[in-house]
Amino acid sequence: MVEIKTAAELDAMREAGRIVARAIQAVAHHATPGTRLDELDEIAATVIAEAGATPAFLGYHPPFAPTPYPAVISTSVNDVIVHGIPTAYRLREGDVLSIDCGAYLDGWAGDSATTITIGPPSPADATLIEATARALDNAIAAAVPGNRIGDISHAIATTARAAGYGYPLDFGGHGIGRHMHEDPHVANHGRPGRGLPLRPGLVLALEPMFIAGGAHRYRTAPDGWSLTTHDRSRAAHAEHTVAITDDGPRILTLP
Repeated sequence: MVEIKTAAELDAMREAGRIVARAIQAVAHHATPGTRLDELDEIAATVIAEAGATPAFLGYHPPFAPTPYPAVISTSVNDVIVHGIPTAYRLREGDVLSIDCGAYLDGWAGDSATTITIGPPSPADATLIEATARALDNAIAAAVPGNRIGDISHAIATTARAAGYGYPLDFGGHGIGRHMHEDPHVANHGRPGRGLPLRPGLVLALEPMFIAGGAHRYRTAPDGWSLTTHDRSRAAHAEHTVAITDDGPRILTLP
C-alpha cells in the first residue's frame, strides 16, 4: 500500500533524516586507515542514541536474509555492493567504503547512504563514486509531480550505461515512512513514463548502486547479507530519502 504523507509528517521525517545524516558524517570522519568496521558501527550507534532515535537496521529481517541484521549501519568495502556487515576488518589506504544508515525518530524513518575512499581515491574509484552520486542527483531531479516511478528508474540506468557501469537488477529504492521499507519499489532501471504516478506527499528512498565492471551479476556472501560483485570489481552506493512536493523534490536526509 502506498502512503501519502502530510506536510507535518514530512517535517517529522526530516528530523529522522537529519539524525541519519549526522551519523553518516560521524562515521565518514572516523573512517581512516586502521579503523575497524565494528568501531564505526559503535560510532553510529552512539550518534543515534544520543539523538533519542533508534537504529532501523539492527534486527531487521527481510525475507531474503537468513538471520536478522546484526548491526546499526551497513559498511560495504570494495567489491561489496550493499548490506556489508561491520566486522573487525581494519580499513586500509585505498579502500572504497559505502556507508548505509537508517534510523527511527518518533515513529518515522530516515535512510541514506554515501560512498567514500580511505585516503585519496584512484582515478577509477573517483569516477565510479562521482557517477553514482550523479545518478542519485538525476533520480532526485526526476522525482516531481507528473512524472512516474519509471522516470526515476530510467534516470539512474541511463547514468550507469553512459558511464559503462552495471547495477544489481533486483535491488533498488523503496517507499519509506512509518516503516523503513514501504511500497512502491523503485528499480534502478526502467522505462520512462511507466509505473506509479508521483504525487505530492509520496516519500521515496532513492539509491543507485553501481558496479565498476559493467555487469549486473552479484553473489551473496556466506553471511547471507553482503552482496558482492560477480567479477570482484568495485562498487559504490548513494542514497537519500526524498519527498515529492509541489515545490520540487525535498531531500529529507541532508545534514
